[in-house]
Amino acid sequence: MRIAQVAPLAESVPPKLYGGTERVVSWLTEELVCQGHEVTLFASGDSETSAKLVRSVPEGLRLGGIRDHTASLLVMLDEVRRRAREFDIIHFHIDLLQFPLFRESRDKCLTTLHGRLDLPDFHPVYSAFPAMPLVSISASQRRPLPRANWLATIQHGLPPGSTPLDTKARKYLAFLGRIAPEKRPDRAIEIAKKAGLPLKIAAKVDPADQEYFEHVIRPQLDHPLIEFIGEIGDHEKRQFLGDAMALLFPIDWPEPFGLVMIEAMREGTPVVAWRRGSVAEVIDDGVTGFAVESIDEAVPALGLALALDRNSIRIRFEERFTASRMAANYLAAYDQLLNRADIAGSAVTEFKNIANGKTPGLTEDCPSLVGGVPETLLSPVRL
Repeated sequence: MRIAQVAPLAESVPPKLYGGTERVVSWLTEELVCQGHEVTLFASGDSETSAKLVRSVPEGLRLGGIRDHTASLLVMLDEVRRRAREFDIIHFHIDLLQFPLFRESRDKCLTTLHGRLDLPDFHPVYSAFPAMPLVSISASQRRPLPRANWLATIQHGLPPGSTPLDTKARKYLAFLGRIAPEKRPDRAIEIAKKAGLPLKIAAKVDPADQEYFEHVIRPQLDHPLIEFIGEIGDHEKRQFLGDAMALLFPIDWPEPFGLVMIEAMREGTPVVAWRRGSVAEVIDDGVTGFAVESIDEAVPALGLALALDRNSIRIRFEERFTASRMAANYLAAYDQLLNRADIAGSAVTEFKNIANGKTPGLTEDCPSLVGGVPETLLSPVRL
């Protein structure tokens, strides 16, 4: 199958440092190539891939100091549109901008939505382009848009890599991600203090969250149990999570997926997370961690999590969240989309034949016909 993967331009694929969506695009792309598909990746020029790379910008825009990515994305989309006939499937990971440009090509296009959908800001676009096929990354994510043209829900997956080392040197709790109000690092700090356990915070601080960091988080870092590491790269994550006693994921927003949870599970590290968004779908309670509702629940749940079998956590990760499983689910979605197009094309052909009097045996007296045309063909085919 000839597949185009269209990535965000904020980070390289995979990202040098922080970047969830770009990391997922990389894992999916590499797995599809490994399975023998012809994949073209539209991404930044500093991306690294075994697919054919179309360099849409020289480097990831965030690290290059570009704040508004709209212009670069539109230029990339124009190139994708001009080359659309080269692909059987065009898979977008950039939310909304492609909808008006690819309305007429929707029978071969799908979009994975990686962000939150509960805010009403972008809902008019989904209303204006209701036929665009969409993929959600959790059942929770799609609930604010129940009438959208959902093709599938496909959870993220990542390469399993080597089996984690059975080290006994796990002496700290981990918080990994962004310093932001919705990520609630302050909760992680409070849990660590109440549990009397060290906490290492590996997180980036976006300019938009700098004030929150300075006024809310930084004053809490002056404590012997708390260590702020800052932003770390993908090559550092495995050891950081693997050496942790547990991952704290105390979010306060409708998390669409929560990639760091399965990154921790890959290392056999249990997760204690707030029951928000997708958390209950990702965590197997009592096997890979615990979902909680408050600090008072989190502290005893942490004690239980530390007693979980790390080999069992790794096994459950391999059962549910590998890149090969994710790719298989996307290939099934691609086939479903192309089958829809084939059915729609056959329906249109049959309709034209009937309208031109080329289909024998149909009369106006037939009870299943309206004016000689089957009633099922009068309903629009949803693409």
